[in-house]
Amino acid sequence: MLIELPNGWTWFLNLAGWPVLQLGLSWAFTKLPGAWFRPGRLGRWEGEGRVYERTLGIRRWKDRLPDAGGWWGGGFAKRALRDADPVYVERFVRETWRGELCHWCALACAPVFFLWNPWWADVIMVGYGVAANLPCILVQRYNRARLQRLLTTFKTSRGRS
Repeated sequence: MLIELPNGWTWFLNLAGWPVLQLGLSWAFTKLPGAWFRPGRLGRWEGEGRVYERTLGIRRWKDRLPDAGGWWGGGFAKRALRDADPVYVERFVRETWRGELCHWCALACAPVFFLWNPWWADVIMVGYGVAANLPCILVQRYNRARLQRLLTTFKTSRGRS
């Protein structure tokens, strides 16, 4: 703890800090140009997303997470695939990368809470950050793997025509 604050302020910063941080990053990432988000292929170990299905049962719980992509003007809602057009699917893939990076950035901001908290509260704040962001990161990676598999199918079928 580098900054000694009254308990009321510490509580306020801890309770308001994560939502302000998350919403602020969400808004900021929405304003960044889509061209900045060029995801590469996922790891082989992810098995085109199947590892998330087998090990985490991600299909059962992924739809329970909030989708803040459409909350801001110019954002991109990722709750459901609305079109099978390859251009739309490619944009969806980019947007999953945008969302994943936003959640990684939120996690990277966790040390800010170290400024005014004792070590035990730091552990709680990091634990909350992981619990709030890791599921979203995993869903973004899972969806991106599925969408990239769909794009590969498009390219393969186009090659046969």
